[in-house]
Parts: sequence; C-alpha cells; structure tokens
Amino acid sequence: MSGAPEGRPSGSDSVFGGGWTGAVQRRALRALPPDKLLPTTQPEYVASWIYVFGVLTLSSLVVVVSTGCVLALFGPTWWHVSDVGRYINSLHLWSVELFMFAMVVHLWGKFFMAAWRGRRALTWITGAVVFLASIGAAFTGYLVQQNFDSQWIADQAKDGLNSVGVGAWFNVLDFGQMFMWHIVLLPLAVVVLAVWHMLLVRLRGVVPPIGAATAEAVPGAGGSQEPA
Repeated sequence: MSGAPEGRPSGSDSVFGGGWTGAVQRRALRALPPDKLLPTTQPEYVASWIYVFGVLTLSSLVVVVSTGCVLALFGPTWWHVSDVGRYINSLHLWSVELFMFAMVVHLWGKFFMAAWRGRRALTWITGAVVFLASIGAAFTGYLVQQNFDSQWIADQAKDGLNSVGVGAWFNVLDFGQMFMWHIVLLPLAVVVLAVWHMLLVRLRGVVPPIGAATAEAVPGAGGSQEPA
C-alpha cells in the first residue's frame, strides 16, 4: 500500500506537525507567505520619490522609539541636567519632527494616488489611524517636557479639553498621567498599527500609480520588476 504509515503525518503535517501549534503554523504561513513579507523584487514604479516617504516615516519611527526608551529609562532629571540627556532629548524631538513631516507627505501622496484601490482600503485606514494616534503621542510628549513651553501648552489645552467634557479623565496638568499616556498607551497604539499597516502593504502590494499597467496593479500579478 502507498502513502504515509499509519499514525505518521503526511503533506504539510510532516513539516509542521499535528496539534493546535501545527495548525497555527500552517495558517500563519498561508496568511503571511514569506515571498510577500520579504520580496526580492519590486515593481519599477516603486523607484519614484513619492514611495520614499513611507520608508522614511518608518525609519524615523525606529529612532523615535529607541530614543524614547532611553529617556524613559533615565527620567526627566537626566534629560534636563546631563549633556548626554539633553542630546538624546533633542534627537528624540527632531526625529519626531521628521516622522510627522514624512508621514504627512506620505499620507497626502497616497491620498492623491487613491491608495485604497485594489482591495487596499484597510491599508489606507490603518495608515490614517496611525497619523491620528501620532498626533496624540506628540501632544503628550510636549506636555511631559517639564519646561515653560509644556506648562503653557498644558494650561491652554486644559481649558479646551474641559470645554468638550473630557478634561476629567484626560488631565493634561497631571504629569504622571500624561507620562504614562506618552510612553505606554499611545506609542503601543502607533507601533501596533504601523506594523499592521506594513503587513498589509506587503500582503496586498504597493499601490501603483493611477493608470499603471494592469499586471502591476493587481497584487501578486506579474509585470516589470526590479530587485528590491
């Protein structure tokens, strides 16, 4: 008789094994195929400068998170008194500025390219929500600087938030609350959404320019390719 011996898995089971862990591995491989997560080629139109801003946004986010972890580790006194702390604080600030600038250009560029085409609506939505979460993260970042600028911003924001009825649970004058929003909740939301956004870009492909060849417009289809 042909086939696998009784009790021994066959096919994909022989690679991943049985049980729920094997099922999870097989489902993950179907949902996130390696050739899409780490492609070796990209369509020729990706060489355009407009596609650079997405990578620049992601790169600056890595610097923002890295420097933010260092600042959170050593605390406010360190970034006010130490020369190294002031340098890291400045690097964190300017990487945020670059992150927001690149993200705005990326967002507007994809808006005018109608980036939700070709089953990419969720890709567009996650990118837009990342932008909104980043505004909150940047705002709370200014509030925890503990200087005269942050005090003035907090005083003005308190009146505005009270006027819309949310000042009772989002107290911008409470340093501890704003610090936790800034280093835990909002960065976690930004990072998770950004990773989700990148996975969707990899799975559904980079949106082609309007009027590009049909073969390039369909994710996973053939077309002119260049090395990634």
